[in-house]
Amino acid sequence: MRIFFLAFLFFTPIYSIAQIEYDTVHIPGTDQYIQLAKLPADTFQMGEGSSPVILDSYWIGVHEMTWDAFAIFTTKNKDSDSTYAREPFDADAVSRPSPPYFDFTYGMGRSDGFPASTMTQQNALRYCQWLSDKTGDFYRLPTEAEWEYACRAGTTTTYSWGDDPKQAGDYAWYYDNSKGAYQKVGTKKPNNWGLYDMHGNVAEWTLDYYVDDYFDRILSDNKNPKIAPIRKHSRTVRGGSFEDFVEDLASAHRLKSSAKWQARDPQMPKSKWWNPDSPFLGFRIVRDTRTLSKAERDQFFSEWIVD
Repeated sequence: MRIFFLAFLFFTPIYSIAQIEYDTVHIPGTDQYIQLAKLPADTFQMGEGSSPVILDSYWIGVHEMTWDAFAIFTTKNKDSDSTYAREPFDADAVSRPSPPYFDFTYGMGRSDGFPASTMTQQNALRYCQWLSDKTGDFYRLPTEAEWEYACRAGTTTTYSWGDDPKQAGDYAWYYDNSKGAYQKVGTKKPNNWGLYDMHGNVAEWTLDYYVDDYFDRILSDNKNPKIAPIRKHSRTVRGGSFEDFVEDLASAHRLKSSAKWQARDPQMPKSKWWNPDSPFLGFRIVRDTRTLSKAERDQFFSEWIVD
């Protein structure tokens, strides 16, 4: 199902009006679906230093990934061989996360629209690989640049709603209003491109390896920039969470992943799948506009997942 709507942008001369296409992706063999928005190709000013970045068009999740949709991947008996893919799909052949040994959400909710959380970046990427195999499309995490472009939604202000932190409660679940827990996705106002919870609720994994000199590195190649991983830590996290103060919700705010997020994991080596100490962290997906074969997709994930 595809619908079109017009999103009016008030804060920037980049667009006076933008047309956003929505797509609803039904996960084959289930009653779960994911809504995506197709963002237009453009050049935008990224970061506090206003670095120009050029992006191609891409699809991104309207909402943060929910436990309901994530559990089809993590729980084998919820999956099936049903597929829309151009290749055969074998649910029994999928490598899945080991079950968490206790409730890493600490009772905050694991169904009915709550955001999936506590997964490692590898877990989030494996979900994208699984969904790609299920559907035949190419799903992945957003790059840092793609994430910020989506968050800003055409704005150049501190937050997508403007510069006034007092308006945060209309758009975000954060320290002042969350009561110490994440909330169901899509219950606050969206940004100008119809994307919910880009600020707060759960922070979100991006594809990129974290580097302090990110903006210096992309100066020479600022079209669809991304920083490839060289080891497990660290990766870039964006958006702020229900635990954070309002300044950490800024569109340009960057967070570095930490090995401490697995501190309570008794396994040696630590789990590839779960971070017991990051109930504040989730993800949203991107659907690439390129069509890749399964072999090409597998090659991508083998390069971007580093244990």
